[in-house]
Amino acid sequence: MMRSLQCGFSLISAIFLLVVIAALGMFAVTLSTTQHQSQALDVMGSRAYQAARAGVEWAAYNVSLSPASSPVPWAGCTPSTNLGALGSTLSLFSVTVSCIPTSGVEGASTVWIYDISATAAMTGAAPGDVNYVERAINVKMGK
Repeated sequence: MMRSLQCGFSLISAIFLLVVIAALGMFAVTLSTTQHQSQALDVMGSRAYQAARAGVEWAAYNVSLSPASSPVPWAGCTPSTNLGALGSTLSLFSVTVSCIPTSGVEGASTVWIYDISATAAMTGAAPGDVNYVERAINVKMGK
């Protein structure tokens, strides 16, 4: 009579252990996936920063080529210049550079101050997407 009352107890324990182990396994897989996605987005954020910095460097190079004490600002200083997609590991990003010139006179010289903003955004993605990355850099430079 005692045997029939204890027949299903080990089955309940085994099912409980299987459910607990499966839940722990699912938690580990979810945590690993989240960490890998976070790391990938961190790398993409660094690449976007470098792409935006490339836009600023492009503008700085062109400003350095403009003549000193020029009566007109650098001709490429426009409200929006799209540099397009960059090469190599930055090929996923499109860079837009905007420039606003301001002049000042110091003695007989005209000094131009350029307010430059470079924005690198992922091509093929839109703001709000899970994997969308965008970085912007603002600088002021004068010549």
